[in-house]
Amino acid sequence: MPILSSPFRLALLPFSLLLAYGSSTHAQQATKEDAVEALPKQTKQTKPANLAKPAADKLQKVEISGAKGYDERRQDTASKIVVTQEEIVRYGDTNIGDVLKRLPGVTIGGVQGRGGSIRMRGLGAGYTQIMLNGEPSPPGFSLDSISPDNIERIEVIRSATAELSTQSIAGAINIVLKKAIVTAQRELKVGMQEEGGKYGANVSLQFSDKLGRMSYSISGNLNSGKYERPSSSDEIGKGANGTPTLDRHTDSKDWGTFTGLGFSPRVNWNLENGDTVTSQSFVHANRFSGFNQQVSSGDLPLYASDLTQIESEFAMIRSNLNWIRKLADSAKLDVKLGVSYNKRSSDVGYQGYNAKHLQTLDRKASSGASDQGFTWGGKYTAPFVTDHSIAAGWDGALSKRNENRTQHDQVFKPEVNDPVINPINLDETFDAEVVRLALFVQDEWNVSKNWSIYAGLRWEGLDTSSKGNSYAEVNNKSSVWSPILQTLWKLPDSKNDQVRLGLTRTYKAPDTGSLIPRRFISNDNKATSPDRMGNPNLKPELAWGLDAAFEHYLTDGGMLSASVFMRRIEDITRTDISDATGVWIAMPINDGIATTRGIELEAKFPLRSIMSDAPAIDFRSNLSFNWSNLSSVPGPNNRLDSQTPISANVGIDYKLDQLPLTLGGNYSFQNGGPVRISVEQSAYSIPKRVLDLYALWKFDPKTNLRVSLGNVLHQDNISATTYVDAKGSLMRTTTTPTTVAVRAMLEHKF
Repeated sequence: MPILSSPFRLALLPFSLLLAYGSSTHAQQATKEDAVEALPKQTKQTKPANLAKPAADKLQKVEISGAKGYDERRQDTASKIVVTQEEIVRYGDTNIGDVLKRLPGVTIGGVQGRGGSIRMRGLGAGYTQIMLNGEPSPPGFSLDSISPDNIERIEVIRSATAELSTQSIAGAINIVLKKAIVTAQRELKVGMQEEGGKYGANVSLQFSDKLGRMSYSISGNLNSGKYERPSSSDEIGKGANGTPTLDRHTDSKDWGTFTGLGFSPRVNWNLENGDTVTSQSFVHANRFSGFNQQVSSGDLPLYASDLTQIESEFAMIRSNLNWIRKLADSAKLDVKLGVSYNKRSSDVGYQGYNAKHLQTLDRKASSGASDQGFTWGGKYTAPFVTDHSIAAGWDGALSKRNENRTQHDQVFKPEVNDPVINPINLDETFDAEVVRLALFVQDEWNVSKNWSIYAGLRWEGLDTSSKGNSYAEVNNKSSVWSPILQTLWKLPDSKNDQVRLGLTRTYKAPDTGSLIPRRFISNDNKATSPDRMGNPNLKPELAWGLDAAFEHYLTDGGMLSASVFMRRIEDITRTDISDATGVWIAMPINDGIATTRGIELEAKFPLRSIMSDAPAIDFRSNLSFNWSNLSSVPGPNNRLDSQTPISANVGIDYKLDQLPLTLGGNYSFQNGGPVRISVEQSAYSIPKRVLDLYALWKFDPKTNLRVSLGNVLHQDNISATTYVDAKGSLMRTTTTPTTVAVRAMLEHKF
């Protein structure tokens, strides 16, 4: 298709270049290695003075290329992508989403350029597990509250492991924070940004140092800004015989201000007996004030125009303690404890007006919620058998949620012909409690120099209960056994090529909100904007998964990989919409079996690997294809809701030789298209294209200026939802313009 030709060509470019390059590099590397092996031991370690100059040059190159540290992605049996702290800082990313969106198989939901839910393998929200230091993130936690400077590495885990939660059908993203401080560091970053004529600012400060056996780091960040975002929608309805029943256009505008504050202290103690104790805490608070205005024309809804005002506040604190105890015979005990608390409140005012702009409704709604959590876990490792790394452990969590909501409606009828509005007055409270417990055992066995096997077994149980004054008590229990087998085989005829294979059992548990039969009322109830309600009878989705990959590593740090995956998901959850009670209600239900499969390609290398006289450009590219089908939904296009069929990234980083300047950019593409959600429901979204650019000027080793342009293409986002039954059809199309974001950041170390 013409739309896809450009991103396909861009994404496949490195693979076509490396096809020839990989063969020649392999031959050259084999020649070097054979030559080195033929030399005496002393010759390998030092450069002999009596060798001729050509031979000396050749030996020097072999010595440098051979000096490599431990590469987790390459050498670990479990399949993962590891983004190091160096890579995170290199591209000047200010939030974790900007780092992740360039990785193969990772996409960002929502309107382009504005962030959204993080997804893997094209699957929707909830199928990807977001973790912090190996633990599921607590309720209300946002990854954007963590400064990239505090991150040691990001692990994108494609195949589940027994040690981590197996609530990861698509995969897991684990954010690993820094623990040990190597050198003292003080850094200040001050930035400004402009988007759509609205300005914002952000400041971050970090201190870290060592005091004897103790090291510490204290970081803080402050950001504030304004926004204004217009959108529009068109609704077309037709009867069973094709006659028009609805023709409506609505213009919307969102605007407001936000302020966020974060504080993160970390302390690490190295005790005299060799034990290590680490304390890591987060404090995050934000305040939001926003408005939404809608004005309709054509066939008017219940409110021809309305105005919504929202005032909300959120505060969170989380603290974790990690103790690592070294035991006899190289055994080790790793124990973790954590507590968290967050509180949110919001006040919403809603005013509805008739066609003459006279007020017909005045609604005041207030809500408050708090979450308390406690986590505990541990792992014991011991070398029971030679060439085996055996570990067993546990982890658990207890979380409680308390929520209340009040709503008071005052209705008016300024005109005789105005429809009668029934006031909705609410005073609701509910409590929810979730208990999670897991036990696991795993073993990584080095069968030979070229072959390793990982085997694990995890049992994980969930107990969810809730009660409120507007519904009966709800109890939901579930447990899953997850056997896992992965293997890594390094091809014997090549030191650069290896093959991976994995078989996993994973699941997706329904979240608390999906289980509670609490009704959220729509201001304009119809098939494309129904009321929403949870379903206490939801069961976990269970999946068997198969992963396979081929990886080719280059001597200059580059790599080329191709991987495939397949998942068979039972009791898939989809949203069902019905009007059995005369009111349209959307409710999650378990319905059928889904299968999903895909291919992921990745390449990254310095351009000088191909052309010796090329500029200092680092090239990266990835391309992913995803397919799925749902047994309970007739085709065509009966794929999983919100799945991204195709995604691709192409990026470069160019460091100028004569100037202290680095230029770079990244182009990402996410295909859309039609999807059939149920017999009656379908949706459509256009392909999304995002181009980000940056320039980094180094004044000196301690001072940098970074300027970036986000969402340079500022493409409109267009999506549509359709409902068709025996009575007729209704289609809603939404168009959201986007803008370019301009940012400037001054970075100084002192």
